[in-house]
Amino acid sequence: MSIERLIDEEPIVATAGVEILQQALVDQAASSAAAEWRPPAAGTEDALARLAEQGLTESANKTAIERMLAVRPELVDVAIARDVIPGMTDTMFLHAGPPLTWERSSGPIRGALIGALLYEGMAASEEEAEEIGRWGGITMAPCHHHQTVGPMAGIVSPSMPVAVVRDANGDGIAYSTLNEGLGKVLRYGAYSPEVIERLQWMDKVLGPVVAATLKHVGPIDLQALIAQALQMGDDGHNRNRAATSLLLRALGSGLVENESVPLADRAEVFRFIEGNDHFMLNLVMAAGKLAVDAASGVAGSSLVTTMARNGTDFGIRLSGTGEQWFTAPAPIVDGLYLGAFTKDDANPDIGDSAITETVGLGGFAMAASPAIVGFVGGTASGAVRRTRQMYEITLAEHPAYQIPQLEFRGTPVGIDATMVVRTGVQPQINTGIAHKDPGIGMVGAGLVEAPMECFTKAVVALAETL
Repeated sequence: MSIERLIDEEPIVATAGVEILQQALVDQAASSAAAEWRPPAAGTEDALARLAEQGLTESANKTAIERMLAVRPELVDVAIARDVIPGMTDTMFLHAGPPLTWERSSGPIRGALIGALLYEGMAASEEEAEEIGRWGGITMAPCHHHQTVGPMAGIVSPSMPVAVVRDANGDGIAYSTLNEGLGKVLRYGAYSPEVIERLQWMDKVLGPVVAATLKHVGPIDLQALIAQALQMGDDGHNRNRAATSLLLRALGSGLVENESVPLADRAEVFRFIEGNDHFMLNLVMAAGKLAVDAASGVAGSSLVTTMARNGTDFGIRLSGTGEQWFTAPAPIVDGLYLGAFTKDDANPDIGDSAITETVGLGGFAMAASPAIVGFVGGTASGAVRRTRQMYEITLAEHPAYQIPQLEFRGTPVGIDATMVVRTGVQPQINTGIAHKDPGIGMVGAGLVEAPMECFTKAVVALAETL
């Protein structure tokens, strides 16, 4: 029961944490209510005490969250990955989540790497691609280490077109792949001929047409689109129907008027975006990446700047601990499954898309999107409850991202790792589900909690920096 409800209703006795006290009041027919309470996560007591003694975390968090909220992301271009992503080489393949090797890679990561090697022409067959991966013929690196994010497997190979998103209020830049749609797609680990053909079309048609259109219409304010989409029922992670429609509207005049691009190509791009409700997802992720990178590197800050999964590990990073990852085994998603697929087919949680939750969207904004429960499961009232709970572990309310169902309250933003371990409230994420075997693709969508182990490790490490 919330404190607000206890205050608003008639006076009653509240008990916290000790069930025997609650039962005693019940036995006496007293009006009472139980409030949830639990001690801090085991192993964090000394770290929390040290952070409190130093007194730096509060001011550091204020600086970090101010930097995060000051970012104004805008879509400015589409370019080839090797030409723009810092440190990208002809043999580098970026992936979602914490650092990973081929041997430890999950099925979806391996499947997506196989598909990317086929797409790049570096392998002529599935077997040859696997051999290249096994003997180290490619360099694997996290997207997050290269100012990039990718949903699900998150594979970015050198020839792929990537969105270029910059900060209108600063000099930050972030990159993301372009969204392929749902079903049998590379990011879910599929690599059939139709998947490779779609990637090749995105390289030859989609990327160049969108780039030319942006030159015609100018930068597109992504924060404004996301904010408006929340008013229209999106959550910014697994429901982007409104945001994609708004993006297509923003691109519309360029697609109609820019005669430097063949009409057939413009029409094909229009139809592709119109038929892909998730097209905006990758751009929302790049906008989030800009925000968390701006908040990184503040000494003493417990602000979470990364939540990401590679299908094997779930990892987080804090502003005050820099590039260090704190990991735990990736959990299985509790969700709705397509067709005959079941939980036994599911790969553990995967993708960089939890960047949306990290900046106050997705599972943190589900109250804005009652329809999302039809895709990931749960109930509309449960979606509101999940959002309300996230205010307990965040530092601020987003001034631009507001929720009509909560009287236009800003979404909970800026996860505080110390509050996670103090309250026991784990960040809620809504996400897609990939098959555990390479080559199959999407099998469902659902809800998952970030593992507490990541936060206990991070808080202990942060205390050691002071």
